[in-house]
Amino acid sequence: MAIILPLPFLLKRFRYCRDNVLSHSYCLYPEVMKMACSDITVNSIYGFFTKLLLMGLDSLLIFVSYVMILKTVLSIASHEECLRALNTCTSHLCAVLLFYTPEISLSIIHRFGKGSSPLLQNFLGYISLLLPPLMNPIVYSMKSKHLRVRIIRVFVK
Repeated sequence: MAIILPLPFLLKRFRYCRDNVLSHSYCLYPEVMKMACSDITVNSIYGFFTKLLLMGLDSLLIFVSYVMILKTVLSIASHEECLRALNTCTSHLCAVLLFYTPEISLSIIHRFGKGSSPLLQNFLGYISLLLPPLMNPIVYSMKSKHLRVRIIRVFVK
């Protein structure tokens, strides 16, 4: 919270002279920042740094936890239990990738993609907002053989 808290105060010090219409249905920091008439270099660097720091810290902690999980799982004697535990890890990794990939892509496009299509920015914005909560139940339910068979049956008909 201490890292994110300065962001609105950094935005408040700007003078805004461009259109005050956001292209997303929610307030996105880089987009508000681009409406300023002042130099936004410091805000852009700080915002990107916070995004990388927070996602990097999450990634580091996830990596460390997976090393510990794999160390424990590989010490299990039963091959079947080991595969079941690794199946759960795979589902979790897919859910994490579904969350971070659109978020990082949107952040990079907003900061460095000066000539990128506004349609692409909107599309990635909505994907990063909607995809993770919609896909989490699907990713985790695919572990269950009973649910997997029923989901496949729905799409095959």
